[in-house]
Amino acid sequence: MSFLKPRLGLRIKLVFLSSFLFAIPWLGYKYVWEMEKYLRKGQEQTLVGTVSAAATALHERPKLFNAQASFLSDVRKGRDLYAIDVSEPIQLDGDLEEWDSFQYQAHYYGDDYVLENKTRYDSKSLSFNHMVVKYEDYLYVMFEVVDDYIVYRKENNFNVHRNDNIQIAFLNKESQFQRYIVSNNKPGWINAYLTKPEEGSVYPLHHESKIQGSWVETPKGYNVELRIPLEMIGNKLGFAIYDVDNSHSREVANIVGTSQTQNADQLGTVLVPSPEIEQILKGLARSNSRIWVIDSHRRVLARIGDIRSATGVVQDKETYKRASLSWLQRLEQKYLHPIYYQLLTRPPQDFVDELEEATELAGSQVDGAILGEVQSSWYLTPDKRAVVLSAAHPIWVGEKVMGVVIAEETTNGIRTIRNKALERLFTVILAVMLLSTLALFLFASRISYRIRKLRSQAEQVIDEQGRIHAAFKGSSVNDEIGDLSRSFSSIVNRLGQYNSYLENMTSRLSHEFRTPVTVVRSSLDNLAMLENSEDAKVYMERAQGGIKRLNTILTNMSEATRLDHSLQSSEKEIFNLSELVRGCSEGYQGAYKDYLFETKIDKQVLQVNGVPENIAQLIDKVIANAVEFSKEKDVIQIRLSKQMGQAKLVISNTGPLLSEEMQGRLFESMVSVREQNKESETHLGIGLYIARVIAEFHQGHITIENNSDQSGVMVTIWLPIITLNKTDS
Repeated sequence: MSFLKPRLGLRIKLVFLSSFLFAIPWLGYKYVWEMEKYLRKGQEQTLVGTVSAAATALHERPKLFNAQASFLSDVRKGRDLYAIDVSEPIQLDGDLEEWDSFQYQAHYYGDDYVLENKTRYDSKSLSFNHMVVKYEDYLYVMFEVVDDYIVYRKENNFNVHRNDNIQIAFLNKESQFQRYIVSNNKPGWINAYLTKPEEGSVYPLHHESKIQGSWVETPKGYNVELRIPLEMIGNKLGFAIYDVDNSHSREVANIVGTSQTQNADQLGTVLVPSPEIEQILKGLARSNSRIWVIDSHRRVLARIGDIRSATGVVQDKETYKRASLSWLQRLEQKYLHPIYYQLLTRPPQDFVDELEEATELAGSQVDGAILGEVQSSWYLTPDKRAVVLSAAHPIWVGEKVMGVVIAEETTNGIRTIRNKALERLFTVILAVMLLSTLALFLFASRISYRIRKLRSQAEQVIDEQGRIHAAFKGSSVNDEIGDLSRSFSSIVNRLGQYNSYLENMTSRLSHEFRTPVTVVRSSLDNLAMLENSEDAKVYMERAQGGIKRLNTILTNMSEATRLDHSLQSSEKEIFNLSELVRGCSEGYQGAYKDYLFETKIDKQVLQVNGVPENIAQLIDKVIANAVEFSKEKDVIQIRLSKQMGQAKLVISNTGPLLSEEMQGRLFESMVSVREQNKESETHLGIGLYIARVIAEFHQGHITIENNSDQSGVMVTIWLPIITLNKTDS
């Protein structure tokens, strides 16, 4: 299957060639992009200087990191706790809805955190979600406990451990070990009791009012919210939940917790964002960057700044009042800037910050800084709307890296500067290019118009049959297109004369042939009257047969010419096509007695506006063609029906099939598919050509194709029908 090539007009080609002018703004665009690369390098060096200054303020200050357990060689999640900093206090009512916004920090304690079990452990019997947060000077603790059987402390009972309870153990600011037991006799406000520090001791010394909270039952167990003053807690902390399932024996069945709470060595650590480090970083708050300080375990110790405002450049405070703008500037802002920003990317006002609530940081720059190297890297935000530059610098205490300072900035400031430079560049170049392109386009339009006019004039000179029916007037313009027009005019005139000669040649040959044919025929007639031998009669019969064939050739050659003249002078009338087809089919049965005709005509009346004699001639030609390609006793089908508002006449016969290349050419003049051994009669391939001419004269069309079952050939004739009003009938 061949595909048409796309058409490219002169204007398109000229505009395409003029598009090379866009190399000028492209070069300017590339230059600005190169400048942006240098600006980014400068931003990177500046940010490295910022983290270096922050790290210098934190070097050799071990107390800042020892208090945060940064000295540990390993930190295990679940045992070593991290308290995120929240902006609002938690209401101690046992309802955990306030914790939903940072529920991602909660940790599940189940099989892996069983400290002791006297019965077979089942997570449905005891497990919990747990997290800690910091607000101002308090540590808030949440327990969402799954407990299939809750056992409370007996009323007025001095034992605080023979029931479900929570043990809290930590080192205070003076590094003294302290352990508390939260033991309630019913849901409600909690009761925390200080115990003796000896391992295994459950003797309550006194009630601790500083530890406050609430105990609320749930369908799965109970929720506990606690608040502990930070002044009580040092750098080690552990929680353990003791589960009692038998209210009679009151033996502890399972213990699940963050760590053992019996002595200081078994406690985990707690990291609370350091207010001291934040105070040091506030001196860098005007650096237009977001700055983090993390410990050697990548846990966040402090953070200042907002990444959305950390653009890396001083904000441009220049504003323009609309009244002060010139008309050109207003035009540029209203119409050109929207076009520019189809190519440029405007720095986003907002984007997704995946580190907004981060408690740990990771990345290649962090890994390098922990190993003692100053590194920086670029990364895209999750929504790919902003590019962030991150630089990291190690914090040294002696020969050990105790933490890392990380500073982050977006490239929004640089992108804004780049966009402004490109706006000015594009406006100037666009004005020059538009004027040049417009001039070229108008010139191409003029040339294209003249060529299209020449094409239309050439097409109108020749009709669908290839006949020249109008004069071609050459152009008087003295250029290349004018020369081409005058050449076309000369060619068309010469072709017209040649076509006229070819059209009249048939009638001239017919006229010239008839005189000698008449002479030969009369001579043969005279010879027939004489008494001749038997041989003379044989030769005479052969001569008569040749003359008959010659006369048939002349008749066929002149038939098409006579048909054109007769159609032009014929007057159309409205007649019943159904009756015409029925009458013709009855005549064919008598004319071709050796063949069978099967006729099927719809009962409805099909009125056609045309020449009945010519329609009958059309059907005759098709039937004659079908008979010639059929065998004796074969059935020739004639079917007339109404389809799609037209009369559809189908004539089909069994016989040889048509090749694909011949199906569309059989209606051309002088085209035949008869085999050489069937040329005993004269066939010039004019019959179906005449049928096509008659069908087109009646605003119809005719097709020929192989039957769907490949048994023969089917000719379909479509003729428009008319509908008469009842008052006209």
